[in-house]
Amino acid sequence: MRTQVSTNIPTAELDKMRKLKIIEHISLDGVIQHSADDGDFSYSDWTAPYRTPAGRDAMLAAYGGSFDLLLGRRTYDIWSGFWPKAPRSPMADALDAATKFVATHRPESLEWEPFVGIGPDIVEGIRGIKSRGGPDLVLSGSSTLTSMLLEHGLADEVLLAVYPVLLGTGKRFFAQGTPPRAFELVTTQAFASGIIFTTYRVAGPLKNTVT
Repeated sequence: MRTQVSTNIPTAELDKMRKLKIIEHISLDGVIQHSADDGDFSYSDWTAPYRTPAGRDAMLAAYGGSFDLLLGRRTYDIWSGFWPKAPRSPMADALDAATKFVATHRPESLEWEPFVGIGPDIVEGIRGIKSRGGPDLVLSGSSTLTSMLLEHGLADEVLLAVYPVLLGTGKRFFAQGTPPRAFELVTTQAFASGIIFTTYRVAGPLKNTVT
């Protein structure tokens, strides 16, 4: 049985809650996997040929001037092995400075600071994080969390950086069985490289017009 999302939160309290944005680099066939470290995958770093200064700056702006991260454990491990050692840049500095809220059963093994283990009840943990003061939250990668965030009404926006490639294999954005949802278009931006940034606002359950 699916958990019903309460809508009885006062407007004033909703205005104080952190927003949660899902940001994903995604192929035309819905693949968001980027690393062979994240399972059996033959197309490591497939986004590299399309990186441009304009795209980099737009992505940094999409994250926001100040943000915290929400990460699954596998994504945290991959990022913690790369970003702390990466050459200094605005993105590397911003990711290092962000508090990493991590879904993990082994919080004692986290090392990339600052970090916070979400706790055993991930849904209630994220709901609590959103209700407290602080910068907005960004989730990237972490495909095991995306469906859950939508199911429980925890995601506010989705930004898809769509690349002009078909991969045919790899982890996809949403798992089979993700509950239907409707989205409203916020912005779209095309780049000369062929990448399109599209931001959607989560509008709620899918409106089925069939009677």
